[in-house]
Amino acid sequence: MDRMFRVLAFWTGIFTVMFYAGGMTGPALLSLVQTIFFLTIGYLKLSERMYMYLFGAYLTVFMIGFTWYSEFHLVPGFGH
Repeated sequence: MDRMFRVLAFWTGIFTVMFYAGGMTGPALLSLVQTIFFLTIGYLKLSERMYMYLFGAYLTVFMIGFTWYSEFHLVPGFGH
């Protein structure tokens, strides 16, 4: 399970580079924070149960943040 967190760190790192190359510094910083989080967790050698708890907590925080952003900050129909 620790390897999967390192894989998540790799992919969020890729997103960090792509966001930064596209001039999107806000999402790049958010992805960088996630990359550091996943990389740190990936090398802690925790139990499988703890990795699952951390991943569930991460998904919960992500869904709350995404729902909050899409409900209160996202402008409907923007860009059409």
